[in-house]
Amino acid sequence: MTAQNSATPLTAIAVEDPAPRARQERGSGRRGLGGRATGGTALAGLGVIAFSLTFPATAWGLESFGPWSFVAVRSLLAALIAGAFLLAGRVPLPARAHWAGLAVVAAGVVVGFPLLTTLALTTSTTSHAAVVVGLLPLTTAAVSALRTGARPSRRFWAAAVAGAAVVLGFTLTQSGGALSAGDGYLFGALLVCAAGYTEGGRLARTLPGWQVIGWALVLCLPLSLAGSALGLAYEPVHLGGHGVAGLLWAAAGSTFLGLYVWYRGMAEIGAPRASQLQLAQPLLTLVWSVALLGEHLSPAAPVAACAVLVCIAVTQRA
Repeated sequence: MTAQNSATPLTAIAVEDPAPRARQERGSGRRGLGGRATGGTALAGLGVIAFSLTFPATAWGLESFGPWSFVAVRSLLAALIAGAFLLAGRVPLPARAHWAGLAVVAAGVVVGFPLLTTLALTTSTTSHAAVVVGLLPLTTAAVSALRTGARPSRRFWAAAVAGAAVVLGFTLTQSGGALSAGDGYLFGALLVCAAGYTEGGRLARTLPGWQVIGWALVLCLPLSLAGSALGLAYEPVHLGGHGVAGLLWAAAGSTFLGLYVWYRGMAEIGAPRASQLQLAQPLLTLVWSVALLGEHLSPAAPVAACAVLVCIAVTQRA
């Protein structure tokens, strides 16, 4: 899930100046490109909204399910949806060379990030988690640089370190001067999801992005099925409206459909422009945590989220 919260790797830094090209494009051709960009922006924006609802949906889901069963059933339902899309499209199996990369995506995005963030939300608020996981784009960029051997500028690394310092200071302040178990889960989630996004970005150069997440979900189907059976057998289940709605949204909205529209939108407008939309995700989650969960934000939460947003914006222009 890109879940997180779902999102996608933010590796592109520079954006080509569109002005010269725009001056050359006249008439119906320019209007066609404008409509395509508008549609792509709308799709990517819907993806960001879907991702921003992941933590509130998880909090609702935990009202009815234990953390292990919630993650397993969520992955199972998402895998069934993905499998139906792949079958309907008669999509051929990926080449053997892609399966190792898909396993990394599955481990990071399908299993690791949802499980670690769900465990964190058993002790942390969604607003706290949103600020910490707001560091994901920077973490992904750093992991991607290490994976690909890219050498971002000093300004990029300065902004990345500053963002990490903001989040670390926020967590220490909120946790009374020491990291809690929930913070440990969240920082672990950042690392495994960044690895999954980085590998997914590499695979998306040869496979459509929605097929990457689709095959990763299908790859985890046996594990999700076994985990669902064990989790539902050993963890208490108290079905309620919030719990069922949270599960369905986390599975269909965040894990699959959110990524589907996000990748489609990113293909239309490009990663640099799409990444600018994703800057709003932590702030949107803070809004949902108040509106849907009735949480009371600490004054530090929106301040820290905005500070991280600024750091990410600097890395996009570094």
